[in-house]
Amino acid sequence: QVQLVESGGGLVQAGGSLRLSCAASGLPISKIGMGWFRQAPGKEREFVAAIAWSGGTIYSADSVKGRFTISKDNAKNTVYLQMNSLNPEDTAVYYCAAAKYSYSAVVGSEYEFGYWGQGTQVTVPS
Repeated sequence: QVQLVESGGGLVQAGGSLRLSCAASGLPISKIGMGWFRQAPGKEREFVAAIAWSGGTIYSADSVKGRFTISKDNAKNTVYLQMNSLNPEDTAVYYCAAAKYSYSAVVGSEYEFGYWGQGTQVTVPS
């Protein structure tokens, strides 16, 4: 059974940093592309960042480039999202996702992902 469990969310002041973690079980992230998405109140879920199964290719949304970094630790079967210079527009529930198929490319479309975590709330007050 595949399970993705996010952690690390919380309340942070503008300009601050958070690191989200996504602990995966039931699938080896060494073979699976992983991603982060977010959904703000009243908005649709949007892509944040993705990392290839090999770790060699990374995609980020324009809104977070230069501020957010996705990475992974295959030994811990965990994916991370380091978020710096947070602003109120980053307030959202952040979801971890795993690709549907091993060794498949992930470039940011929700249709590429078949497994989702329950989400973790990130709040940046204005």
